[in-house]
Amino acid sequence: MSFIRPEITATLTTHRETIAAGLVGGLGLWLLAFGSGYVVPTLGLILLVFALAWGAQALRRSRFQQDGEAPGIVRVTEAQVAYLGPRTGGFVGLPDLAEIRLLTLRGRRIWKLKQGDGQLLHIPVEADGAEALFDAFASLPGMDTAALVAALSAEGSTDSKVIALNAVDRLIWARAGAGVVVR
Repeated sequence: MSFIRPEITATLTTHRETIAAGLVGGLGLWLLAFGSGYVVPTLGLILLVFALAWGAQALRRSRFQQDGEAPGIVRVTEAQVAYLGPRTGGFVGLPDLAEIRLLTLRGRRIWKLKQGDGQLLHIPVEADGAEALFDAFASLPGMDTAALVAALSAEGSTDSKVIALNAVDRLIWARAGAGVVVR
């Protein structure tokens, strides 16, 4: 029997990394304020700066995680994204990735990962383990993580293109130099 409401438990679980960064920042602030000598306040300052950077990244990561359920499992291991769905699935290596799009189709959002050879991998945003895609996408060269999180929270964008009735295809990231070269 739990004495904490399920909604509060879900919120605390979602933001547990941000809360941990806040606790480390509080410890750093306490050491900075009440430490004596040179070593303890310096350690407090280092902890405070570390906690601020960690907290900002953790907050973005928690905003990237989406509520809801979609079929399939996402796994990210050693620069490879795997999606195992009930009907479709596949693998894509991050070095082979040419572009990332966010497809909105009939109210469902899907990551559309395109390899350099044209193969596509579609991953529902709410799939189990899809929050691991944030760190994978953040490691790509030129990826703007703030724009990545903003794309998930925004309904429409000026760079979107309507591809069919109730479908919007939004470009999130493209590898520099990717594409057809005409000579």
